[in-house]
Amino acid sequence: MEEQELLTSVDAKLKAEFGDAIISAEMMREFPVFTIKKDKIVDVIKFLYDDPEMEFRFLTDLCGIHFPDNKGQELGVVYHLHNMPKNWRIRLRIFFSVNDAVVPTLTTVFSAANWQERETYDFYGIVFKGHPNMIRIMNVDDMTGFPLRKEFPLEDQNREDKNDSMFGR
Repeated sequence: MEEQELLTSVDAKLKAEFGDAIISAEMMREFPVFTIKKDKIVDVIKFLYDDPEMEFRFLTDLCGIHFPDNKGQELGVVYHLHNMPKNWRIRLRIFFSVNDAVVPTLTTVFSAANWQERETYDFYGIVFKGHPNMIRIMNVDDMTGFPLRKEFPLEDQNREDKNDSMFGR
């Protein structure tokens, strides 16, 4: 099945099942991409997993994104799903306010989402409600910021051993 056909087929099934919870469906760089309402993301993914025609039973990736200029939808999560027997790949995404960075955990569908959600929390500050162990996974426990958010400083502000005059400053 061509990517455009896959987009149309998945979009029709999702809209029939979830209606206005499907915000958009589009091709991005020859890849079917669906934007979903945050509170319905787990239901949509579970449907795509269970549906006998769709069978998206492999979570390829889950990651955070940050667009600080997109007011009210600064943060998001992107989910990449794969139907291995048919070699279909799709991308789902959700967006939400930086002030409401709580989304439902996907560990109830894919146990492999555990570490990916922890990494997303660690780097973006997105909390996955219902996650069995929502703690940092890569950064130190007492870190206060989220290093992949765009407001995070590029240089370590706590260093005392750096001589800026050596760098022309």
